[in-house]
Amino acid sequence: QVQLVESGGGLVQAGGSLRLSCAASGRTFSNYAMAWFRQAPGKEREFVATIRRTSVTFYADSVKGRFAISRDNAKNTVYLQMNSLRPEDTAVYFCAAASALVATSSRSVDYWGQGTQVTVSS
Repeated sequence: QVQLVESGGGLVQAGGSLRLSCAASGRTFSNYAMAWFRQAPGKEREFVATIRRTSVTFYADSVKGRFAISRDNAKNTVYLQMNSLRPEDTAVYFCAAASALVATSSRSVDYWGQGTQVTVSS
């Protein structure tokens, strides 16, 4: 089993930046595709970004050009750098791990973190 713990969330003004971290423990980190999802109040959990075992990345259109996902296998950590934040980015952000090739859907996720709150004020 894989344990995922997110950190780095907080309150930031529109246009600002935050970097989220996800520390993984358990099975070999490098064997999993990693991803970030988010869920705003009253809305469904949605895909944000993913990084494959090969380090190929893919982003939701809503964050493309603003967010960047990366991984450090030696530290068993995945990051989400968030720039040019907007109020609509406000949500709980969840780290996810998947043994599947892609992790752009919640159905593909094997392990979830507990989430970290990101609030963007106008």
